[in-house]
Amino acid sequence: MSIANQSPAVTQTIVQVAAGDSEFSTLVAAVKAAGLAETLSSAGPFTVFAPMNHAFSALPAGTVEGLLKPENKAALAGILTYHVVPGLIYAKDVRTGDVVTANGAKLTVSMENGSVLITDAKGNQAKVVKTDIPASNGVIHVIDAVLLP
Repeated sequence: MSIANQSPAVTQTIVQVAAGDSEFSTLVAAVKAAGLAETLSSAGPFTVFAPMNHAFSALPAGTVEGLLKPENKAALAGILTYHVVPGLIYAKDVRTGDVVTANGAKLTVSMENGSVLITDAKGNQAKVVKTDIPASNGVIHVIDAVLLP
């Protein structure tokens, strides 16, 4: 394949791809506040379950603002790394079962009515609403909720 035929996103890291989409502005701000921008810009590969802005706004009032404070950097990093799975998982490779996240905790992947659901340790679910957004160091799957370890 010639370079001219490649998607521009393929040359961008996960952070750059997310930063280029206004629907991820809260996620990008959180990644920067948690000090994870450099990590998620490294070679990877990473699979990121990326909550859109409306997923963050569905959290209780004040949650996001509190997490973005410097004194909550570790807690924020723990939440964000709960959305990252080392390695590449494309939609075609999704299987029902547990995946271990970058923070060492497990998420459960299941299929229901043709949709992929991700369930956190507390039983909260996020639905995958868009899959396989390519990046040079991994892949992004968009989810409709923030998962909490």
